[in-house]
Amino acid sequence: MIRDITIGQYYPAQSPIHKLDPRVKLFATLIYIIALFSYKGIAGVLFIVAALAAVIKISKVPFKFMVKGLKSIIILLLFTACFSVFFTQGEYTIWEYGILHISDTGLINAATMMIRLVLLIIGTSLMTLTTTPNQLTDGLEKSLGFLNKIHVPVHAIAMMMSIALRFIPILIEETDKIMKAQMARGADFEHGNIIKRAKSMVPLLVPLFVSAFRRADDLAMAMEARCYNGGEGRTKMKPLVYEKDDKIAYLFIFAFLAVVIVFRILLPVNLGNLIFR
Repeated sequence: MIRDITIGQYYPAQSPIHKLDPRVKLFATLIYIIALFSYKGIAGVLFIVAALAAVIKISKVPFKFMVKGLKSIIILLLFTACFSVFFTQGEYTIWEYGILHISDTGLINAATMMIRLVLLIIGTSLMTLTTTPNQLTDGLEKSLGFLNKIHVPVHAIAMMMSIALRFIPILIEETDKIMKAQMARGADFEHGNIIKRAKSMVPLLVPLFVSAFRRADDLAMAMEARCYNGGEGRTKMKPLVYEKDDKIAYLFIFAFLAVVIVFRILLPVNLGNLIFR
């Protein structure tokens, strides 16, 4: 289960998506999130799924590798869906028992929420899988550079986000090592109910936090030894420059946004209207 977490990992490949400027991928991710929470109708869902599938195909990242990341949050997805199904009132009540009831609105909200969360996780994971932490830092710093005029520490924010993403796979690997060490001493993390499994995870926290603080201290000392003092006056070995492919990608992004807007304006029919009316 721990190894299934793919957040923050980078998948090396030679694809057009990997070669794009990180600013393009950040902008595409922002537009994708906006489109994901503004579409209406089945046509909008199918269009977003088709566009995401095409980008995944071009990126050469195995689809199984991306879906594997959903295993770690399947419990959260099911809990959110059940909460929406049993506690949302609607016009048509299908089943009712005490405070629990299943209605048309609850089923629609649960289905919509599940679809959006799954597509959101897959779409945003694609950005981190095709962008290195250094590229992501440079892209964030360049994209948010206008905030420097109002004295916002853009470089520090970008650096913190990059370090946080870089530490996720490291901490996952460290957790896996600690689990294997404790399983060799007789600990059981795989049997029992959810509460028992959660309690068995408590002994992992102390060594994991100690390891995380030790790694953070080593990183801070290494940065200080290299005379790191922020982004002011620093030069880049590989400065970000827009290429022809980046401009073409921007055209596809705006075309995608235009189609989503057209679907929202011309097809204002939601999933519930198609099923229950």
